[in-house]
Amino acid sequence: MTNVKRVMSIGAHSLDAELLGGPLLIRYAKAGAHVSCIHVTQGRLEDPNATEEAKKAYLQELLETNKRAAADLGGDSTWLGYVSSNMPSTEEFSARLEKMFVDEKVDLVITHWRGSMHPRHIATHDAVTEAVKSLRRKGSNIKLVYGLTFEDLNGFIPQAYFVLTQEEVDQWFKALNEYRIFRGGVNDFPYQQYYPTNLKVRQIESGSSGPTVCYMYASLIENQLW
Repeated sequence: MTNVKRVMSIGAHSLDAELLGGPLLIRYAKAGAHVSCIHVTQGRLEDPNATEEAKKAYLQELLETNKRAAADLGGDSTWLGYVSSNMPSTEEFSARLEKMFVDEKVDLVITHWRGSMHPRHIATHDAVTEAVKSLRRKGSNIKLVYGLTFEDLNGFIPQAYFVLTQEEVDQWFKALNEYRIFRGGVNDFPYQQYYPTNLKVRQIESGSSGPTVCYMYASLIENQLW
């Protein structure tokens, strides 16, 4: 773990990066790594009567929430500037990510598994995976793992388990609770029940001694077992 100095968790929307990689970001930050939440798109007001001022205020609220959540995890945040309606092609997106990984000297990337109900999660998976593949073909040792969200469960196979301390659990949920959507203020998905329960399910599944999170290896990229 101490050999990893730069970690990025890349999510399609606000909250995704924190859900996917939050526990690992906490752990690597404590070990001295520079960790970041990368948000591909930001949400927007769906109200057709919303004024431009209201739309700008909503975006600013999200960006401030991104910063607070990332700080809670021990890192920083970046929005890539996209919205749902202007997602780039996979080629353009992966090329941008590859350059970012090189410029930032990234050692480990965490992102969505492809088996998702959400097209922007799939687009993010494809671009991140292609960027890492390209770097690996060029001799880089960059690593990639897929995190778990309730929207990306189709074909997700837990392969790496991490037991969290209660302090780490509390820190992770402090970050997640920065978001109104996680607190139940946007839709009726039971985030507050699902993710704590999932910690217990993964603990039972792995036979571990405490609250547990899981990740999936990028097996089509790795040429040897870790």
